[in-house]
Amino acid sequence: MTKAQKDEAKWAYLFVAPTIIGLIILNFYPIFNTIYQSFCKTGDFGRGNTFIGLGNYTKLLSDSTIWQAFWNTIKYAIIEVPFGVAIALVLAVFLNKKLKGTSVYRTIFFLPMVCAPAAVAMVWKWLYNTQFGLINNILHTKIEWISNPNIAWISIGIIGVWSIIGYNMVLFISGLQEIPGDYYEAAMIDGATGIKQFFHITIPLLSPTTFFIVQTRVIGALTVFDLMFMVMDKTNKALNKVQSVVYLFYQYSFTNGDKGTGAALVVILLIFIMILTVILQKAEKKFVYHN
Repeated sequence: MTKAQKDEAKWAYLFVAPTIIGLIILNFYPIFNTIYQSFCKTGDFGRGNTFIGLGNYTKLLSDSTIWQAFWNTIKYAIIEVPFGVAIALVLAVFLNKKLKGTSVYRTIFFLPMVCAPAAVAMVWKWLYNTQFGLINNILHTKIEWISNPNIAWISIGIIGVWSIIGYNMVLFISGLQEIPGDYYEAAMIDGATGIKQFFHITIPLLSPTTFFIVQTRVIGALTVFDLMFMVMDKTNKALNKVQSVVYLFYQYSFTNGDKGTGAALVVILLIFIMILTVILQKAEKKFVYHN
């Protein structure tokens, strides 16, 4: 390398150094520290750790509450991901057209993404209120939307779908705008209807965007916490049927002070997400169409 090239490389390292240092301190160190703590019985404030091997993992895998939390999380993902993607796709197709007021509707649907989670939780708790909630008043019923163990997880899933539709929609609109209009013009000349164009042009060419949204939303759904934490009270009789894995991690680590068990729970969730991500990556190679 010439002197000029060396100087350029030094400046390049200097500019990326803050990002690298930030990743090491805020991402990599916590990951390895969490894995280490999962093999320990942790003391107060993370000090005085005692190595106990697989003790925390054995304790978790024999606890029925953990399996229930995993099942709750999967049920939430089953509601949030497919419905959030499907509804957002339909909205994106309509709002991608040159219609009057399109920008206004896009803003309205995206608003839940910029609302504070605490405000969202307060509004939905009022909507779901058994005695005074708007939904029950409209339906003239007294359904326990968030305190009935049989339907509470569905109610939480609906909030998740409502919250994420705008984000998914914006990504889909971005993908739709990358599809050349020539394809649709050629399809119209051949006599293809709008529905046929949607299934034979739009969906295949949107598959990279769709798989990106699905993968990110699966990870987001499996790590859901704030929604359940703010909507479900600790005294709620349906909490056991709704609490997610991350919610349970919070209970172990910060309520019970058992950070070792909490760390082990996070590691198990991390492994589960990694396995699922590998499966989705392989599925992407098979189903995604790259034009």
